[in-house]
Amino acid sequence: FLSLIAEFCCGFFVILILGNFWFLAVLYLLWLYLDWQTPCAGGRRSQWVRSWTVWKYFREYFPIHLIKTSELNPNHNYLLGFHPHGVLVAGAFGNFCTDSTFKNLFPGLTPYLHIMPIWFGCPFFREYIMSAGMVSASKESVSHVLNNEGGGHASVIVIGGAEESLNAHPGSLTLNILKRKGFIKMALTHGAHLVPVFSFGENELFKQVANPKGSWLRNVQEKLQKIMGFALPLFHARGVFQYSFGLIPYRQPIHTVVGSPIPVKQNLNPTTEEIDQLHALYLQKLKKLFEEHKSNYGIPEHKSLIFE
Repeated sequence: FLSLIAEFCCGFFVILILGNFWFLAVLYLLWLYLDWQTPCAGGRRSQWVRSWTVWKYFREYFPIHLIKTSELNPNHNYLLGFHPHGVLVAGAFGNFCTDSTFKNLFPGLTPYLHIMPIWFGCPFFREYIMSAGMVSASKESVSHVLNNEGGGHASVIVIGGAEESLNAHPGSLTLNILKRKGFIKMALTHGAHLVPVFSFGENELFKQVANPKGSWLRNVQEKLQKIMGFALPLFHARGVFQYSFGLIPYRQPIHTVVGSPIPVKQNLNPTTEEIDQLHALYLQKLKKLFEEHKSNYGIPEHKSLIFE
């Protein structure tokens, strides 16, 4: 979805350069230069964009639900770990980049969805994603959000990253998290409370071409991911007037469950042992959240999360 919009924006920029409006392209490049650091400084959200009626239909298509399990005190800052990535990350976008569910369930908290910095280099597209409340996933950007002295900020990070999208097969419960500890260090450094979030149904929206680890396709995808910074899963779903093939996601309900906060005391120089200890606690709470809610959303009792 975002890729299609990005391609449209880039195409429009090329038209400006090649057409009679090249001077507008030059002015925009100047603006881009002057505004380059904004995605790392809280972005530039727009209440108008976040309230577009189209997002209501987007959420209702699947539909997307946000489930609250505990209060989040707006006097604190929070780091929400979102799982799994899936192909579309629909639950993260629908709940944290549109003004509906989150602000009603968690008044006083402002969510910031952190995405790969590469997206903010796309002309015009960067303005759109910032207006929706998305900011860079760089350390500088996360620090800016979590440094809010009065509290009330919530950094939302898709922990598995683009690499995890290659595991986004229907029924898959594999999370790329064992080696991902940077978010733990950020939480400790800023004293931000950790909150595990699991989005049931995220991996059911598309069918992906079989790419088991060790296969030639997976090897190619992983190499391209390292080079370009984002993954290229080969997926398909339904069409507009038929259900056998297309790029429109299947209508599968998404239930994004927000867990209880893990209190974190600020530690400007956490040791490796302290990071590992909090990481282990986070994994424990994430697994507990999944186990407590899986039966509500069609996950068989014998199935559990797989951490790798």
